[in-house]
Amino acid sequence: EVQLVESGGGLVQPGGSLRLSCAASGFTFSSYTMSWVRQAPGKGLEWISHINGGGSLTSYADSVKGRFIISRDNAKNTLYLQMNSLKEEDTAVYYCYNSLSRGQGTQVTVSS
Repeated sequence: EVQLVESGGGLVQPGGSLRLSCAASGFTFSSYTMSWVRQAPGKGLEWISHINGGGSLTSYADSVKGRFIISRDNAKNTLYLQMNSLKEEDTAVYYCYNSLSRGQGTQVTVSS
């Protein structure tokens, strides 16, 4: 069974940082491009980043470029999203996903 389980969300002040993790199981993790998307209250899903299976190629949405860093540890079957210089507009539920499945999400709230 394919499983993606996000963690690391929480409440942070503007300008702060968080690191999200996504633990993967049930498939060959290193063979899949992995992505992060988010959904802000009352809005649709927004793609924010992806990384190829080997971890050598990454891409970011303009809204997070220069602030967020996607990475992966294939030995641990884990995807990460380092989020820096957080803004209130980054408040959303963050999901990791690939072509097989999507996780249940982790809430990130940026507020003073």
